[in-house]
Amino acid sequence: MSKFLLTTFLLLLTTLSINAQDNDGPNCAITGQVLSAATQNPIPGITVRIESEKYGAITRSDGKFKIPNVPTGIYSIRFSGIGYETFVKSDIIFTCGKPLTMRVELVEKVIELEGAEVKGTYFPKKIQTVTSTQTFNSEDIRRAPGVQEDVIRATALLPGVGVTAAGRNDLLVRGGAPFENLFIVDNIEVPNINHFGSQGASGGPLSLINIDFVRNVEFSSGGFGAKYGDKVSSMTNITLRKGNDQRFAGEVNLSATGAGLILEGPVGDKGTYLFNVRRSYLDFIFDAAGFSFIPQYWDLSTKVSYDLDQNNKFSFVMIGALDDVKLNNDELDDRYDNSRVAVPNQKQYFSGLTWKHLFGNGFATVTLGRSFVYFDTFQNDSLLNRIFQNNSYEGETSLKTDFDFQLMKGMELSFGNQIKFASKLEYDIMIPGYMRLDNNGSPAALQVDTSFNAFKNATYGNISANLGHWKLSGGLRMDYYSFTKDNLFISPRLSAIYKINPVSSIILSAGRYYQAPSYVWLVGGLENELMPIKADQVVLGYEHTPLEEVKVQIETYYKWYSDYPARVYRPQSVLSPAGFDDLNNDIPYGLEPLVSNGTGFSRGVELFIQKKLSDIPIFGLFSLTFSQTRFESLDGIERDGAFDSRFILNLSAGWRFHPLWELSGKFRVATGLPTTPYKDDLSGQLDFANYNDGERLPTFHALDVRLDKRWIFDSFSIITYIDIQNIYNQKNISAIRWNYRTQQAEYNESIGLLPSIGFNFQF
Repeated sequence: MSKFLLTTFLLLLTTLSINAQDNDGPNCAITGQVLSAATQNPIPGITVRIESEKYGAITRSDGKFKIPNVPTGIYSIRFSGIGYETFVKSDIIFTCGKPLTMRVELVEKVIELEGAEVKGTYFPKKIQTVTSTQTFNSEDIRRAPGVQEDVIRATALLPGVGVTAAGRNDLLVRGGAPFENLFIVDNIEVPNINHFGSQGASGGPLSLINIDFVRNVEFSSGGFGAKYGDKVSSMTNITLRKGNDQRFAGEVNLSATGAGLILEGPVGDKGTYLFNVRRSYLDFIFDAAGFSFIPQYWDLSTKVSYDLDQNNKFSFVMIGALDDVKLNNDELDDRYDNSRVAVPNQKQYFSGLTWKHLFGNGFATVTLGRSFVYFDTFQNDSLLNRIFQNNSYEGETSLKTDFDFQLMKGMELSFGNQIKFASKLEYDIMIPGYMRLDNNGSPAALQVDTSFNAFKNATYGNISANLGHWKLSGGLRMDYYSFTKDNLFISPRLSAIYKINPVSSIILSAGRYYQAPSYVWLVGGLENELMPIKADQVVLGYEHTPLEEVKVQIETYYKWYSDYPARVYRPQSVLSPAGFDDLNNDIPYGLEPLVSNGTGFSRGVELFIQKKLSDIPIFGLFSLTFSQTRFESLDGIERDGAFDSRFILNLSAGWRFHPLWELSGKFRVATGLPTTPYKDDLSGQLDFANYNDGERLPTFHALDVRLDKRWIFDSFSIITYIDIQNIYNQKNISAIRWNYRTQQAEYNESIGLLPSIGFNFQF
């Protein structure tokens, strides 16, 4: 299969190279609009210039611009104007086959340092921006080796972020569990953004978001402001782009996991649409290869945008997915392999209607959202007897209202409210007693058939100001949960940036964060009346930009946990599901008695260096993390956390050695996670008396390499790539599992060398 893919790819390269134009296509126009980051109002008089070229324009009174007669190519574009920070947007892919409309937000310049050279930046910071925040665009993600164009997997390259295993999106941010991460898509908070998502958490093997829909991603690993809450570790804010406003366009793509079609175009003269459908072909490959566990998925995405007038803009987003697993149980070996995993069939969607209203010194944003997931999860033993059944519905409706005002130059006020009503929470769950043992080893069967409602409300306010060399931001958030032991919780947040000179800053943030229990945790025991998880965080950092396109950042952090869910049946452990559900190993999803008595801490030091693509045709990033995470549960003994990876190093670098060719690579090293040994008997049961005191998994390391090539024709363009993951075939260990046939523990090896090819046809 690998040789066939490589041969096909090389033949495709040869054929296209004979016919393709090498960057000599027709001249077309780049259009766009420049807005104030503070007020979202258009900015006139901004100079827009293509770097190293003679092409440029000036924005009109409506903030719009047009650069005519631009050859097809890949550009960096500089935006500059009086009173605003100069911003350089790099890696702009422009072809006549797919007209380009840009949307750029500029930050007001408040501090004028005497004698300072006027420079631009590739890393703009809004006045509310705090510590531990990075931004990247769709091209940054597309070209990253080994991430399979997955927006969530790309964040694992950033400092402080670990993953449970290769091929998973269970992010471990600064020692936190996978359920501690917040995901927002076009102002809609999404419970789980992955196919085959882990119930009660936020991980899975593959993101629902098509990279071609993404305009911008903002990721914060801590210290985010009062506007965001109900999660204690990280925030990922994904902004989707609008459809093509000039003409009908589209894209056909083939990736390592599936095939997709994108269609887009104008709606009248005021709106646009964007539509995508994808289907995996893993089921064909797995079936042909004789695998026993055969997954398949569909997803559908659409966004419609409409500007009623200059001050009122509407958008509608809907993303849905169908995830199914077919089991091949023809052979005894197949039945045994399938008996070691819970089968995660799912149907899910999230949608939202957003109205943005602009006024003179600010804007209001109102989003009505809905999320829904149906879980049909089961596990059989090797004789096909059902040992776990979970039919669950989780549906939530939200109304989010935000107001942003610019009180004066350099001072901004924001406040808002969000209501969430979980109108459909239904659980029909069965676990037999011998698969759910209490702390004395006695059977404790679970049979649940229940439904209930839940209500959340969050109100926040934040004020930010530039005062000389200082940028200060302070806020307060109030969360109400109807289903927790106490109901009302106050979270103060504070951050400060001291600008030493035009290229160096010291950053400090501190705050309190609360996270409500996942709904499924409430049904594991009649006594499960939990408190929200509480985390107090402090972050201190230093940031330096020696070049416009280069950023160096050093941060140290400390995070204190309290009211963490502790496991009554496993009194040595706090709750830490990792997305690998197998009743033979442990109780899944927190379906057990829990109490909010756990405590813990996470601390660490991080180094991050990033080089954006510029006139110097090299790009990349380097991140290095040293950290420690420890928790204390009901037995009063402090132990290493389940996700205590002491050392993580990422190095990703690329070279555009020709305007249409790129070569890149990624190397990752991470300390293995702690494990719990199995008991000395032949039961295959974990020895929780020695929780997380077994051998650590071996150190993870892998090298991924990728080669990209573009062809630009008169009316269409083609992107092809070959991506080789784990090029030196390292068999990393993802877990230690009990083999009931050999009656001994054994290493679970991940896939070794994995080549894949991709093909994107844009018209």
